[in-house]
Amino acid sequence: MAEQTFLQSALIYLSAAVIAVPIFKRLGLGAALGYLVAGMVIGPWGLQLISDVDTILDFSEFGVVLLMFLIGLELNPSKLWQLRRPAIGLGGLQVVGTTLLVAVVGMGFGLTLPVALIAGAAMAMSSTPIALQALEERGLGRASVGTSAFAVLLFQDIAVVPLLAIVPLFEAGVHDSRTEGWVAAIQIFAFFALIVLGGRFALRPIFRIIASTRLREIFTAFSLFLVVGAGLLAEAVGISMALGTFLAGVLLAESEYRHELELNIEPFKGLLLGLFFIAVGMSVDFSLLIAKPFVVVGLVMLLVTLKIIVLLPVARSGGHVPAEQFLFATVLSQGGEFAFVLISVALGAGLIAPEFAAMMVVVATFSMLVTPLLLFLYDRYLYTRLCKAEQQTSDVIGNENHVIIAGFGRFGQIVGRFLMSFRVPMTVVDHDPNHIEFIRKFGYKVFYGDASRLDLLQSAGASKARLLVLAMDDSEAVLEAARVAREHFPNLTILARARNRPNVNDLRELGVVLVRRETFSSALELGELALRELGFGAHEAHKAARKFRHYDEKMIAASAAFRGDEKKAVDFAKKSRAQLERIMSADEEENTSDPGWH
Repeated sequence: MAEQTFLQSALIYLSAAVIAVPIFKRLGLGAALGYLVAGMVIGPWGLQLISDVDTILDFSEFGVVLLMFLIGLELNPSKLWQLRRPAIGLGGLQVVGTTLLVAVVGMGFGLTLPVALIAGAAMAMSSTPIALQALEERGLGRASVGTSAFAVLLFQDIAVVPLLAIVPLFEAGVHDSRTEGWVAAIQIFAFFALIVLGGRFALRPIFRIIASTRLREIFTAFSLFLVVGAGLLAEAVGISMALGTFLAGVLLAESEYRHELELNIEPFKGLLLGLFFIAVGMSVDFSLLIAKPFVVVGLVMLLVTLKIIVLLPVARSGGHVPAEQFLFATVLSQGGEFAFVLISVALGAGLIAPEFAAMMVVVATFSMLVTPLLLFLYDRYLYTRLCKAEQQTSDVIGNENHVIIAGFGRFGQIVGRFLMSFRVPMTVVDHDPNHIEFIRKFGYKVFYGDASRLDLLQSAGASKARLLVLAMDDSEAVLEAARVAREHFPNLTILARARNRPNVNDLRELGVVLVRRETFSSALELGELALRELGFGAHEAHKAARKFRHYDEKMIAASAAFRGDEKKAVDFAKKSRAQLERIMSADEEENTSDPGWH
């Protein structure tokens, strides 16, 4: 077909994404698989709408680079230091264990020891974007299982550096390879020194100068320049671009410009990461699958099985419960992008045959496609059974007429501690064991799992409970749990946490009347303090805050009539704001402050 313009190619990518991803999300298969399948459809082995796959793959890897930079921004050096034990412990066990197990199996198939070890090291790597996106979609990116998975991925990225230096040394009788290895090591050391010193002493003054221009587009341009520069510099010395930009992000994590960097880079990261998945899907070589279908499928399943065999005990050693162990093993069970890098280095050194290298690339790529399917099976079938097993092994005390708290994070813990101070019998439901670890010590009933599942609510005693407190951080999870509880336990009183005003109306439509916004009360208290600092009396400020709360609650209920009609909703909001100003001004003129409050 004729060569396409940039805009024509962009239109094809965007069309494929907006069609495939919503379908796969609705089917519960995840966005990553949607992007991958979209790439297969429009690529050389599908409709052939795109032909220059390698160029697009190179460009789209920038999305992975941005992802690692943003992760680095969330991890200052002290937090990164805290990850050293899980990274070295869990990551070391996973990389060494997988490398040796794959090598042993490879030698059983007739590979020589060097080739088997190279294959094992390449297949030990996992896909960072697929694993992290799968965890983020489940709201577990910052949970204990997400932290452990990230620690393993971080160790893999770091392990690539010495592996790239070691692989050429397998080439027999080549003295120059050893010399090149030492030169590469010196270059890598110099890169780390430059990143650390530059990040500490040079970047802040430069950011200050850039910020003083007060031109947002220049700040955005410099943010992207920083990421691209760090990535290309890392690649030049033989380090992965992702690891280099991750380190740059870590060094800027304590900078006062961190939040502005996140806001500027986040939109680019999402689009380019999706493009990366599409490019991977387009690059899948179906010729080997067509020629040797049983061999390819068998090797893919063998790889995934071997990695899960290693990852399950690794997760267990990290203190995770069975449900988390299988999730941890599943999200890391595929081959990764760095497998392609190691394979290409080994191929360039003449250590492996081109046919064998092509087969390894196909197996690693198809293993990425298998992961979303395995996660779908895990969510649909395995998760519930593992949660039931966890419930049966919990050290619990039976409760009746108790309160169920679903979600024991920062919000739910405050509710729980308050009720515990009155010795209210409680049952906790949460998907993160770290949140509920301390409440086990008090002998209360603890259930691990998703509160929107009917079987879990039944096991937690929802039919005999006095109250159900929905305190999860995910507003969609709160709505789904409220919908299930209202349908199957109509006599159960539900109290719910809402994220914002529309969320309040969503819950009230379901019949949940007792709803509180998560930040409203604390924000209003701060506003009351602000009035006092501005010279208002204590009683005046307190009375104004109460009146504002009362009026705001009335306006939420009234605004429900205009949902779905943006024009009427905006008009109503303007009239409400003007009415509120009149009410508060009239109250100020009354000035009935009690001196005893001052």
